[in-house]
Amino acid sequence: MNKRILIAGLFHETHTFLDGTTGLADFHILRGEELLRCEGDSSPLGGALACAREFGWEVLPVADYRAQPSATVEDAVVAAFWSDLERGVRSHLPAGVDAIYLVLHGAMASQSIGDVEGDLLSRLREIPGAEALPAFGVFDLHANFTPLMVRHSDCLVGYRENPHTDAREAACIAARLLQRCLTTGKRPTQAGLVTNIIWPPTGTGTGNDPMKTLEAMAREMETQPHLWSVSVVAGFAFADTEMTGLSFVVSGTDAKLQQQCLQKLQDKSWEVRELGSVSEPPVAEIVPPFASPPAGVTVLVEPSDNIGGGAPGDGTGLLRALIEWEVPNCAVCIADPAAVVQARMAGIGSRVTLSIGGKGSRLDAGPVVIEVEVVSLSDGRFELEDKQSHLASMCGDRFDMGACAVVRHAGITILLTRIKTPPFDLGQWRSQGIEPTKLSVIGVKAAIAHRRAYDPIAARMLWVDTPGPCSSNLKSLPYSHVRRPVYPLDTLTPHPINL
Repeated sequence: MNKRILIAGLFHETHTFLDGTTGLADFHILRGEELLRCEGDSSPLGGALACAREFGWEVLPVADYRAQPSATVEDAVVAAFWSDLERGVRSHLPAGVDAIYLVLHGAMASQSIGDVEGDLLSRLREIPGAEALPAFGVFDLHANFTPLMVRHSDCLVGYRENPHTDAREAACIAARLLQRCLTTGKRPTQAGLVTNIIWPPTGTGTGNDPMKTLEAMAREMETQPHLWSVSVVAGFAFADTEMTGLSFVVSGTDAKLQQQCLQKLQDKSWEVRELGSVSEPPVAEIVPPFASPPAGVTVLVEPSDNIGGGAPGDGTGLLRALIEWEVPNCAVCIADPAAVVQARMAGIGSRVTLSIGGKGSRLDAGPVVIEVEVVSLSDGRFELEDKQSHLASMCGDRFDMGACAVVRHAGITILLTRIKTPPFDLGQWRSQGIEPTKLSVIGVKAAIAHRRAYDPIAARMLWVDTPGPCSSNLKSLPYSHVRRPVYPLDTLTPHPINL
């Protein structure tokens, strides 16, 4: 008899320091059979569904809620998801459910719940008949893992790469481990440890230390037969929650060995902690030399307006510098629905004065008012060129930037979008008739995840500091809920928290 597996997903990386909230209208929601449309696409859900077919599971699809990183989630979103999940679980239990598989992010916070995933898992276990079911799944490397998440699941597998080129594969690893549980009758337990370290996103790339060394240790640990999964969880620094920061999660059948692994990872992380605490030079120190650009493409990275970290994507710091220093043959992308409307009203070939950007964060200097030429207009839809990119882990195979306008001011090409678009795929530019390899300078609103797309075309890549909500200087953020003391906010000695 085929195993009956209930599948659901909840995906949001919550930046609690942003103004405003994220409501139901901001989520893309699939319910019931709609989830099955994702089978075979590049998302983690698509990977889980493909594995389900391979293993002959009878999939019981419930609901999948996902939104781009953004401000604190409204409680109504959590209530709606829980209503769908509870109803789905209760409706399927009478006919029998063999396991639960969840596609999560792991860093979701709502108006009244700092640990949304842990809270929902604990509620799930309170449903009669669901308390003893194997609960497996996948989660983002930038989760903030909590005691409730450890206690109320059996094996959650984190992404191993940043940029998240392996999100789909991580989902398949989790599915294969669930199949192992179902076929062998062996069921793992989880153990976790939260360090007293917080690293900004710019310090969590897995191609460099400290994450490179920690991930290598985790993969070596997984070769031991009693360890099913070892996850290095970098954490999401822009969430002001108790357990924000670096943690480790080990699933297996040898509790003593699991604790030994957690301690080894903790010891190494403390040894290399300073490598993850990065900072960027002021933009005014970096941009002036590019008034006469050297050969090749220069990528200027603006992590303070990191769209993948929840920033509004309309910061003007880098744009102002490019204008001031008259940098030629350069391009930036700004999310600004109002400017798109004005450009579309003016029409292609027109010259119009636009108020661009500076509307989404109180930290920004405000809009830049400039005269531009409207070069092109589009619906903003594009197919991802790289189906293993960080963007694919969020949206699958396609992305919709909303209505777009390409405008030009002096030597600067500005792609205006209605929907903020993480700069993780070069199809964003090429779909608008812009060939990125022919530009001298490209401004990118990201931290690390853009590198899979831009490393192959960049002659050089430089990070710059501008005003914005995703600054790598964590001491500038008004934390009030995170555990203290914690590095780098305080001077301290290591005192990890076992989950």
